[in-house]
Amino acid sequence: MSSKKHKTSLQFCEYLPTIAPNSGLALPDLVPVHQHFSTDRIEDIDQETRRQLALLSKTDLRGKQIAITAGSRGIKGFVETLKAIVAQLKAWEAKPFIVPAMGSHGGATASGQVEVLESLGITENSIGAPIRSSMEIVELGKLDRNTVVCCDRLAFESDGIIVCNRVKAHTGFLGDYESGLLKMMAIGLGKHVGTKSLHQLGFGQFHRVIPEAAALFLEKAPILFGVAIVENAHSQTASISGILPHDLFKREKELLTIAKNTMGRLLVSDIDLLVVDEIGKDISGGGMDSNITGRAASGIKRPNSPNIKQIVIRDLTHATAGNSLGMGMADVMTRRAADKINLACTYTNVLTSGVPLAGKLPIIAENDRTAIEMAHNLCGANPNSPLRVAHIRNTKDLENIWLSTTYLSEIESNPDLSTMGEPRAYEFDDQGASLWPTSR
Repeated sequence: MSSKKHKTSLQFCEYLPTIAPNSGLALPDLVPVHQHFSTDRIEDIDQETRRQLALLSKTDLRGKQIAITAGSRGIKGFVETLKAIVAQLKAWEAKPFIVPAMGSHGGATASGQVEVLESLGITENSIGAPIRSSMEIVELGKLDRNTVVCCDRLAFESDGIIVCNRVKAHTGFLGDYESGLLKMMAIGLGKHVGTKSLHQLGFGQFHRVIPEAAALFLEKAPILFGVAIVENAHSQTASISGILPHDLFKREKELLTIAKNTMGRLLVSDIDLLVVDEIGKDISGGGMDSNITGRAASGIKRPNSPNIKQIVIRDLTHATAGNSLGMGMADVMTRRAADKINLACTYTNVLTSGVPLAGKLPIIAENDRTAIEMAHNLCGANPNSPLRVAHIRNTKDLENIWLSTTYLSEIESNPDLSTMGEPRAYEFDDQGASLWPTSR
């Protein structure tokens, strides 16, 4: 990932003002709503992480070079977890280091992947261990159709690898193993070459090839231990599990079931218009989590997600560094968001994943007001039925959201929903920027 700014407004942006929405369109008032999810969480991440690592206490790690994986997702408590792993390994006189395990993210460059980690707060100073980044790989073997399975060379040549990652539902496929430790090995440690190779088979094969590739890792790479994180619906660390290699398959399958049962979601029925303040790779691998929106670039159907007619994107997160993967799943985005797109980074991710829809541009609107009014016009709502609008910060922070007053009866009848204030109308400044809700 280069620090060079990539301009994406190009010539088309000069035409945006000529696209005039219905400025007299009446938007419904919104009410702040609290969605009630389980609040069970780990109070002391350092203590719990060290307790889980006790499974390794009988292993002599003195002087051993131990690689610890760190991916590109924004995981609350992840810095504390990595810091605790490093501290415990040092107490055992090992020599830990962090290896970026994020496939082709960061523009598929070693420096870019370090920048991604830095944007997530993962640095040598914050973790207490050096970060060693390289795109060099070692080929572990091949699956069908000559699909190569690769491992980061620095990790492979270490004395042991601790695979650390969150276990959760994936945005592009269904299986016994989705996002987690097995995928961190097969995709994350595979770097650009290995990731591209597996993605060429398509998401439709991931339920099969992820465990097959992970089995090769367990056979040929020095996998020492797994540390699996499960979050609650508030994106807080609900559990940390230390797992020895022979238990990885069994335990991750169990943890995925738990993660799916506890994840956040939109607790309302069909939505005419969903406004999303921000998308990014730190929010979800798909920019927006398809488990929440029901829209997956791979076309997979997600259960328990409402039918959404139109989606508006207001902005990109800072940590995504211009990677706008997932914007193709929205219908309208603001110029503010479009101007932050790094096409090189985004297209590298698109070409690696093999899902072009994720990188296609939505309609681009000059500002928030225009974007919301355009989407309103496009949703084809029945003029005799009030518009049903939901406004969220992102698909990861779903505890407190905004819902239109058209949902009031549904809110009152659902014990997991409660209002937190009075309804209010959308407000915009003279430039059409939304004054609330805001993620900034």
